Amino acid sequence: MHKLLKPLTATLALLAAGAQAETIGEVSTVFKLLGPNHKIVVEAFDDPQVEGVTCYLSRAKTGGIKGGLGLAEDRAEASIACRQVGPIRFREPLEDGEEVFKERTSLVFKTMQVVRFFDEKRNTLVYMVYSDRIIEGSPQNSVTAIPILPWTKAAN
Repeated sequence: MHKLLKPLTATLALLAAGAQAETIGEVSTVFKLLGPNHKIVVEAFDDPQVEGVTCYLSRAKTGGIKGGLGLAEDRAEASIACRQVGPIRFREPLEDGEEVFKERTSLVFKTMQVVRFFDEKRNTLVYMVYSDRIIEGSPQNSVTAIPILPWTKAAN
């Protein structure tokens, strides 16, 4: 491989390693004559370190011309619900507060993040979504918890 391509390939591999959200659905909240409407989107992503866990995010997306061009800042409010969707297996040892998902919600300074904690006493995974900004973040957050239980297939 060419010397210049190695760093580029490594960078792209790191970017692809994070959780990728899949849009499940959306509803319009404000009609915009120019550009897309303001909306609430529901997205799903699988925890990249914990097999058998899927998280669902509900969040606002700003529309209009700025939103259509990716220049608008989305609101900080978000809701999260994570569920066990199969046998839970840890791909690597977990780190408390580890970032599971991150998405840019403004052109440069604001991101929405999901972090994971392990409540060992209760054998439960806890996920929290929040928004941060370089200058001033938001205390608005949402949390969900999944008790780690044996997985059994439902009878047909």
